[in-house]
Amino acid sequence: MTQPNRIQVNVKFLHPMWEEFELEPATDQSAGTDLRACLDDAEWTVPPGGRILVPTGLAIDIAQPGVAGFVFSRSGLGVKHGLTVAQGVGVIDPDYRGEIKVGLLNTSGEERTISRGQRIAQLLFLPYFPAELVPCDDLSETVRGAGGFGHTGSR
Repeated sequence: MTQPNRIQVNVKFLHPMWEEFELEPATDQSAGTDLRACLDDAEWTVPPGGRILVPTGLAIDIAQPGVAGFVFSRSGLGVKHGLTVAQGVGVIDPDYRGEIKVGLLNTSGEERTISRGQRIAQLLFLPYFPAELVPCDDLSETVRGAGGFGHTGSR
């Protein structure tokens, strides 16, 4: 049953690992759904400063226009173990139908291990606004203007 504030997202399970796990938010109030490492091997190792691309065994079809999937780091995995989403935030375009894969970056100074079925990231569904890019010769004036990094000071 779809509840208020929920959107329909069709999920295709691409790997039998998902017979062992549920794909649901951790609680009724969770903003995201945890993505798991869909590994045929028991474990993968990530060296310090290394990156790996981890399959999740899932593909999705977002049924609501104007919504995309966004892959964020899990706070505990990032803070406690130094494993974060490699590109900051992953974007899953609404027309993408392939397997969701998560790039993980080991920011710690130690080797880290990813286990089969481990929760590695969280998937949120958020609105987006496609832009109509219009070429022009002049932009509107602002107080800041073209001032860049640190232009407004540190306080």
